[in-house]
Amino acid sequence: MPRVSAFYGIVITMYSDEGVHFGRPHFHARYSGRKASYDIPTLRPIAGRLHPRANRLVVEWGCLHQFELRRNWQLMREQQEPRLIDPLR
Repeated sequence: MPRVSAFYGIVITMYSDEGVHFGRPHFHARYSGRKASYDIPTLRPIAGRLHPRANRLVVEWGCLHQFELRRNWQLMREQQEPRLIDPLR
């Protein structure tokens, strides 16, 4: 599972070859033993759950990096490695 970013203990990963979300553009976040998947267009959680503060940070990061997330999703659909995305600062 390619790691694309990490900040404040939150790890963001992306992979497109899973059947769970049926090709829906998304990314995964892990923090403090919890996991969640987020829809890229809406930044809403689609599976799992993070602590409220971690969730807010992930959504803030996602808002700042929508273009990069969409680009990475397209790269992965083309069987290419995703690019690193700057962390939240």
